[in-house]
Amino acid sequence: MALTQRLEFRQSQSLVMTPQLMQAIKLLQLSNLDLTTFVEEELERNPLLERANDEPPGGEAPVEAGQFGDGEESGGQGDGQGDDGFGGSAFEPGQEEWMSKDLGTRAEIEQTLDTGLDNVFSEEPAEAAARNAQDAAPTTYTEWGGGASGDEDYNLEAFVAAETTLGDHLAEQLSVAFTAPAQRMIGQYLIDLVDEAGYLPGDLGQAAERLGASQQDVEGVLAVLQKFDPPGVCARNLSECLAIQLRELDRYDPAMQALVEHLDLLAKRDIAALRKLCGVDDEDIADMIGEIRRLNPKPGMKFGSARLQTMVPDVYVRPGPDGGWHVELNSDTLPRVLVNQTYYSELSKKIGKDGDKSYFTDALQNATWLVRALDQRARTILKVATEIVRQQDGFFTHGVAHLRPLNLKAVADAIQMHESTVSRVTANKYMATNRGTFELKYFFTASIASADGGEAHSAEAVRHHIKQLIDSEAPAAILSDDTIVERLRASGIDIARRTVAKYREAMRIPSSVQRRRDKQSALGNVLSTAMSDRSRNTEPA
Repeated sequence: MALTQRLEFRQSQSLVMTPQLMQAIKLLQLSNLDLTTFVEEELERNPLLERANDEPPGGEAPVEAGQFGDGEESGGQGDGQGDDGFGGSAFEPGQEEWMSKDLGTRAEIEQTLDTGLDNVFSEEPAEAAARNAQDAAPTTYTEWGGGASGDEDYNLEAFVAAETTLGDHLAEQLSVAFTAPAQRMIGQYLIDLVDEAGYLPGDLGQAAERLGASQQDVEGVLAVLQKFDPPGVCARNLSECLAIQLRELDRYDPAMQALVEHLDLLAKRDIAALRKLCGVDDEDIADMIGEIRRLNPKPGMKFGSARLQTMVPDVYVRPGPDGGWHVELNSDTLPRVLVNQTYYSELSKKIGKDGDKSYFTDALQNATWLVRALDQRARTILKVATEIVRQQDGFFTHGVAHLRPLNLKAVADAIQMHESTVSRVTANKYMATNRGTFELKYFFTASIASADGGEAHSAEAVRHHIKQLIDSEAPAAILSDDTIVERLRASGIDIARRTVAKYREAMRIPSSVQRRRDKQSALGNVLSTAMSDRSRNTEPA
């Protein structure tokens, strides 16, 4: 077989991930907050980008040449600067002639003014006048140190005090409780380990190793920290937190100690076992449980913690006049940026270096691509949201029970896009509807087959049906998972028992045994309260 060399032309197509395409994909999956941050960074980086709502400040006329002219243009003398620092044009006609006139001697001036000079010019020194001006109370926000002039720049947030955190509150008490540097170091290390709820990790052996201190020293400092305000702070578990608060109230007796050590039985509402462990009667155990409920299981939550960010919807869905639904984007979440072509044109005429030209050429290209990517992002979100509303029309009209099963492929095929694009659009995006605000991914649910071979049911609709069955059950007839399966099949939903148990646990609904205990206990409390009220009303006056 002979080997030869030859030239061939071959034409092929391939997808190349250009930086602009990667940027568009990145913008598509950003939330509105992340998008705002990204655009702000681009505005600082790119000199050719500007906000669409940027306007020159009003009320300030541009300074033209000759407004503060020299002496020849304004008719002044010398360099044309008066005592106020402006040109001669600041004087009224005739003032210059009056200032240059020789007024004569002191006697002539007093004869002209018909009074003594002491009555015209005060003998108070300039220092005294300046001191009086400083002693005067500030009358404006700027004089108090607001930093900006004008009432429109008044910032109320400048007067808001910083929020005290749990760590700061504990550190203030630490500086008073300990004087030894070693104990303060151990205490500060433990305070840094406290979470926002006020709890410490269960094992502090690693803390002793890192600090090079003995376990007894760490335990001794911890015992003092657990007496700090708020009561219950620096506990290692819920039982210890409640015990600390009960000691503060002088209510930690042996019966209460037994109750605190068996909180798992209290969670199961096994009152009979608790009554036996504590050695008390029904009335005492009810009072003890009431005291436990009045305690604070998370003492650190009343201090400043991470601020919750308000969820801002990206899409609004409103009823239309024709009976349909009107879908529109939230304009407040869409950054408005423009490319300053005028600035680029002026720079291109003055730039002489090749490096500067290439820099501004790249800046113009990046700015243009960013504007296009933002516009394409908005169009894609609107297109996907409109298709979701069309597919889930029953949900918006009748509620969760009519939510249809939907997947990404169905929406992608309808709008002729790829599934990955739809997945990026629905990430971190929210839709405000007449039934609340939902994430776009909420409308994509798995399908559950129908028992009679009809239309499939949405998993979210099935969960809603299960919750309705459990909420309407009577205390004397608690529904087991098997009973729920039978009722769902009677409604045309073919579902397995393990699926019902999985949905129930996902909604944090306890088992049938636990629900029976809870409802019987609640019913018993209601009956005992009613009996006590009746006996109180029948007592003789």
